[in-house]
Amino acid sequence: MRHEVSVTFASHPSQRIALEGKQPMASDEARRWLDDAFTQMGCEPLRPTGKLLTADKVVVIAEAAGLQKFADPAWALAFARAASAALGKPAVHIDVASLSISY
Repeated sequence: MRHEVSVTFASHPSQRIALEGKQPMASDEARRWLDDAFTQMGCEPLRPTGKLLTADKVVVIAEAAGLQKFADPAWALAFARAASAALGKPAVHIDVASLSISY
């Protein structure tokens, strides 16, 4: 089974971050990492109600990070480890243009 996170930006090839052989992140650590990134990047909830699902948080962080953050291998790996652990899925695809996630 694949263990990776891929992120697709409009008009760019997918950024694939392989997680095979990488130390998994604990789910509480992953949620903390995502919370910190969400705050540091000044992200806003997708839903007008303010309710913030973990999947929504992952998508808006990827959108705020843009290609520039994903060009940093250390940051991309930390994001991928956090997203995979927080979502509880070994393979995650984030489509930034459509603000969606598939597994």
